[in-house]
Amino acid sequence: MHRRALLTLGLGSLLPPVAQALDRPAELQSVWPKAQLIGSGRMRFLGLSIYDAHLWAPAPLSAADWSERPLAIELVYTRSLQGAQIAERSLDEMRRQLNIGSADAERWLATMKATFPDVRDGDRLTGIYRLGDSARFYWNGGLRKTWSDAALAKHFFGIWLSPQTSEPSLREALFGGRV
Repeated sequence: MHRRALLTLGLGSLLPPVAQALDRPAELQSVWPKAQLIGSGRMRFLGLSIYDAHLWAPAPLSAADWSERPLAIELVYTRSLQGAQIAERSLDEMRRQLNIGSADAERWLATMKATFPDVRDGDRLTGIYRLGDSARFYWNGGLRKTWSDAALAKHFFGIWLSPQTSEPSLREALFGGRV
């Protein structure tokens, strides 16, 4: 199967923004008891569903100031993927948006490989962006890894939320159509 079809990102088609109310992930309950769903979209590649993405925040969030606000992205996978491939594709997407030095790229890739597990249909990976500080990742509700590299955290979430994303339609859906 084509490598990109196995990875987390690629050409997308989407669900209607916030088509229905979703239950707040348990890992957000203790961090942000009143977190609100900002928007949702489905990631597809070559017609294959990869995951459903949901953007959560404890307060209103706009496309203009996302990197200055706490937020969470929840991915609910609709197919099996290897964690190493998720990490490699994530680095490729970050490189599309900025020039990353080789030392940073190696360190970031190692961090992401240690963070992202192999996933199956129905698995849920939630990343919480903690403004200017770090990121925390939960797999099926359990804490998986905490990152202390603020630059890595910002650029990782930028894969979906930056204006330079390779998936502008998914970005628009995540922001509830308000881009």
